[in-house]
Amino acid sequence: MRLNVVIAEAALELVPGEIRRSPAVWKDAEKRGLEPTRILLDRSFHHSAMARLKEDFKRGRPDLVHSTLLSMTCSPLYIEGRLRVFVHTRGDLTLEIAEKTRLPKNYLRFRGLMEKVLVASDEGGLIVKRQGTIKDLLRGIAPDWVCGLSTQGATMSLEGLAAKLTSKGNPCAIIGGFPHGHFSPTTLKELDELVRIDARPLDAHVVASRLVYEVEKQAREGEASKRSDERSQ
Repeated sequence: MRLNVVIAEAALELVPGEIRRSPAVWKDAEKRGLEPTRILLDRSFHHSAMARLKEDFKRGRPDLVHSTLLSMTCSPLYIEGRLRVFVHTRGDLTLEIAEKTRLPKNYLRFRGLMEKVLVASDEGGLIVKRQGTIKDLLRGIAPDWVCGLSTQGATMSLEGLAAKLTSKGNPCAIIGGFPHGHFSPTTLKELDELVRIDARPLDAHVVASRLVYEVEKQAREGEASKRSDERSQ
């Protein structure tokens, strides 16, 4: 079993053209010596300008994507090559994090890396960027089961969800990469099942870390049980 995790509709994007002349954006860009449309949209710096944007409550949180990526790419499951990690942005860009890639733990370095990736036109490197919808991304992954994690889903224990994932060969779990709101109808359409693992809303990095740990634990237990059965035969 190899688990695929997609951070979907991620709040990771360059500053959109309609607010590039905002004083908050200009100040941030000038300080860093960059063009306004070549820096990440970040609510910490651009809050006053973001009120003009559609669905601003779901945008401008690259730090959320950073913490969620770190929670997965630092895990044993990822290091062992049994976890593939993808990011799908609200602008329909998909990023595939190459196997065993070590992402910057410092947010400012991560911000600089993501800006280079989003501006670049090539598809090389440790983070591969492609234009594509969530449907396109899933077509490439070719999962045998797709679940989404949301407070709007049917209640399922974390242990139960992990058991279902580990029973598959190439499953995919989709976690929202935005601070507020819910999956769009476009994303919901691609799911086999929508589940919630806690009565309370949980941050994306908490969901990711708990899910990866439980899948890792159950996969190891299953492998140990299989080896024990083989020895007893």
